[in-house]
Amino acid sequence: MKYLFTLASLLLVLLPATAHAQTEAPDVEKILSFVRWTGVLVSLGVIVGAGLLVRFLNNIVVSLGDRFTNRRLTFQKLESFTRFAIYIVTGAVVIALSFRLTDAVLTLVGGTLAVAVGFAMRDLVAAMIAGVTIMLDRPFQVGDRVQFSGEYGDITAIGLRSVRIQTLDDNTVTVPNNKLLTDVTSCGNYGALDMQIQIDFYIGVDQDIAVAERILREAMLTSQYVYLKKPIVVLVKQVLKDQYVAIHLRLKGYVLDTKYEKAFETDVSKRALLAFRDHGILPPAILHRQIEDRPLTSAQTNRVREEEPLRQ
Repeated sequence: MKYLFTLASLLLVLLPATAHAQTEAPDVEKILSFVRWTGVLVSLGVIVGAGLLVRFLNNIVVSLGDRFTNRRLTFQKLESFTRFAIYIVTGAVVIALSFRLTDAVLTLVGGTLAVAVGFAMRDLVAAMIAGVTIMLDRPFQVGDRVQFSGEYGDITAIGLRSVRIQTLDDNTVTVPNNKLLTDVTSCGNYGALDMQIQIDFYIGVDQDIAVAERILREAMLTSQYVYLKKPIVVLVKQVLKDQYVAIHLRLKGYVLDTKYEKAFETDVSKRALLAFRDHGILPPAILHRQIEDRPLTSAQTNRVREEEPLRQ
């Protein structure tokens, strides 16, 4: 809705600017005659009506998404395209109502926009063009879980100027469209409800790896949030962690809905750690080799005597 108020503000600014830009012209009244003043008032009503329509559409989509969870992403995509179309149609109607679109007025408006608004709205125009590119190229969609410039969350809206991201901390982050096109954006699910989740565990090098792997698989398989149609994988490797050697186990599986991501991680981690404790699977620890101070046995003494000539 804020884009519609921006359009209204631009309209109010443009009209005086048009007259001011032509104050030195011989016939100011002729220039002002291009403006339909009654149409300007009607245009304000059109903008308000379009804003109310966008708000009503958003409420309907939220209600349908809560009722039909498996179709939530589809409803959000339809809302995004519909809102985009409302903005375009509203802008065209406002221009048609406010100006008499002759060749002269098109030339006048074009020149005024280029000079008076061009520099001031350079970033806004770039963001709007990027918004159209995002709608056509679709690097991500409404409802996708993305990571961008340190922010991680769900795409809630794709507008003409910016994209809104709802983070997992319940913060709304607004990112200009042109930033999303120039920087790297990571998308976790790309239009699907399910998404891959990976959880890392570390155990000692002297622990039973096979038992630990079985525990992790069972913990994920029995979770109420797991998406069983896709595989569960456990990757194992030895790593150096905090100056000591450890076994790194990475558990990879799919959550059935992105909104359950953190609940899924918590559920699997809690039950896996409890099972580790029950089976005696310990975390990494620094291992010490102790040298005992005691006399050598006769066999050890004979071995030392045999090795002395070789050392010399």
